Parts: sequence; structure tokens; C-alpha cells
Amino acid sequence: MLGQAAGYATTSLGYLATAAGRPLLVKEIAEACDIPAPYLAKIINTLRRVGLVETQRGVGGGVTLARPPSAISLYEVAELLADPICNRRCMLGVAVCSDERACPAHRFWTDHRTEALEFLKKTTVADIAAFETRRRSRALKPGMSGPMQITVNSSKSK
Repeated sequence: MLGQAAGYATTSLGYLATAAGRPLLVKEIAEACDIPAPYLAKIINTLRRVGLVETQRGVGGGVTLARPPSAISLYEVAELLADPICNRRCMLGVAVCSDERACPAHRFWTDHRTEALEFLKKTTVADIAAFETRRRSRALKPGMSGPMQITVNSSKSK
């Protein structure tokens, strides 16, 4: 699971990608992605410093992606924001994860961490943008009053 900063960053980058190069205000991104605007402003500033977004002040300004969305992996975002998933720490948080110091969770965490990192490396901001576009198109279908609600029946029949 990504930490809050990396999660907010990937969500906002995906939303930016749906704008197709049109500058968006941080306030607009924050509202659309349900992220506190002051916190998102700090994240956007960090993303600007590392070259993932460009910002322009003034009339017609805003935030745009600095690279194509298909060229930005979620792993890159997580790594640039020093997300804990990128650290080789023990799942139990006691030390660096290694075969020499194999705690009870070592095998489980090694396998799952590798799987999670591979997913982040192959998933891009373009994938997040495609998801965001599908989500918005479903929410805006005629005759619907708000976002779609899915009801899951958890009772099992015998």
C-alpha cells in the first residue's frame, strides 16, 4: 500500500493527465481528487522540483504534466516521494529486510513486496488517468444523481 503522499500524488497526476495538457489549478485538482488543498500544494511543489510537473503562475496558469503520462510509473512517484514501499525494511519495522536476519514475516514480505514493486513499475499515470476517465463517465451517466453505488451481498446461501 502506498503512503498518503504517494497515493495523493498518483491520484492528482492521473487527474492532471485527463486534462490533456490544459493547466489545472491546485484547488481544482484537490477538489476533484478529495485531497486537502494545502497538502496537495506541498506535494505539487515536490513533484515540480523533481520534474514530474510544471507550474505556471498567473492568468491561464496552473499545473501540467512535464512528461507524457505513459512515461511516469507509479514506482517512480513512490521512489521520488521516499514512500516506505521502496525501502528495504522489515515488514515488522525492526531492521533492514535480509535473508541473514529473517524474521517470521520475512518470506511473506519478500514475496509480496516484490510483487507490489513490480506492479508499481509497470503501472503508469496513464493507467490512473484511464481509470479516472472511466470513473467520471460512469458517475455522469444520464439519469444518475451521483456516483454509482455498488451493493455487495455478503451473505452466503447454503
